[in-house]
Amino acid sequence: MKEHWYQSKIEWTGNNGSGTDHYKNYERNHTIFIENKPSIAGSADPAFRGDKTKHNPEDFLVSSLSSCHMLWYLHFCSLNQVIVEEYTDIATGIMREENDGRGSFKEVTLNPTVTVKSEDMIEKAIELHKKASEYCFIANSVNFPVKHHPEIIVKSS
Repeated sequence: MKEHWYQSKIEWTGNNGSGTDHYKNYERNHTIFIENKPSIAGSADPAFRGDKTKHNPEDFLVSSLSSCHMLWYLHFCSLNQVIVEEYTDIATGIMREENDGRGSFKEVTLNPTVTVKSEDMIEKAIELHKKASEYCFIANSVNFPVKHHPEIIVKSS
């Protein structure tokens, strides 16, 4: 077994001068730093007093699941002679918030649209989404279902 280590630095940038002395007196803004990569401006979801122009943790979770699935999917397609020419995914997540403020994701649904080179690749292209799902590191780490509704189309000549 191998272990892989990941590290990020999160720096809160939302102190308006009085720290967290009151719920409404501070911003949820922060910056995410990962060595040798562009920094990312983050905040909370607007529903939780965040900045709607910045990424939030919920966005990142849904995007991570989508990205991880795509990378595994492309890998398995390349090993199985399925030539993918385009791939887009509109991933959606449903999070439930309890009355006391706690919350958790109920599910995430991936909706990839995959363009393959020829019609004879469609069946295998559909099948490989299941395999990608089984291998996705992020999907294997969450405690809610990650659903898949792929659409496979053939590139028009």
